[in-house]
Amino acid sequence: MRIVISEFISLDGVVQAPGGPEEDTDGGFAHGGWSHPYFDPEVVGGAFAAGLSSAEGLLFGRRTWRTMAGAWPERAGDPFADRMNSLPKYVVSGTLGEAELAAWDNTTLIPAGEAVARIRELRAADGGDLAMMGSPTLVRTLLAEGLVDELQLIRMPVILGGGKSIFPEDGMKRALEHVSTVTAKTGADVSVYRPVRED
Repeated sequence: MRIVISEFISLDGVVQAPGGPEEDTDGGFAHGGWSHPYFDPEVVGGAFAAGLSSAEGLLFGRRTWRTMAGAWPERAGDPFADRMNSLPKYVVSGTLGEAELAAWDNTTLIPAGEAVARIRELRAADGGDLAMMGSPTLVRTLLAEGLVDELQLIRMPVILGGGKSIFPEDGMKRALEHVSTVTAKTGADVSVYRPVRED
């Protein structure tokens, strides 16, 4: 399976809490919901719909999974929501219990201490894409481990002045190939990158 990551990201590289004020206030982050003014149903919404159509599973960190599990099950009847709800889901956590997984059908727990090894196994399996959204801590780990096959950045024309990033800060250079960019009328860019494999 390919691991494909989609992230709302500001011009200064922040991915924290794009969806709502209380989504993630860690570090005193006060700009939750910052992506909304730039969301474009055709370009941005279309990119997510296309990504979901080729996904055969969803991968999340604990906080993003909880946010999604609190929203999507009650939206049944919408084609996007139905697809989200029906796909197999994997959540990396050291604190979630099996009983909590019932909040969202088809969820499998990956213990935090086994995350890299288990995700490596999933990536090596046959199948389509394993899609990720949000989950900055987990994404940063996967980028550092070389386990990301495609990175779709939905770059919004805003500077947030600080917050969580998906990019490793280990001093390592990682080359990416630019695949495509589409610009929405709101000023948002949807850009796709793939790692350049160095032999």
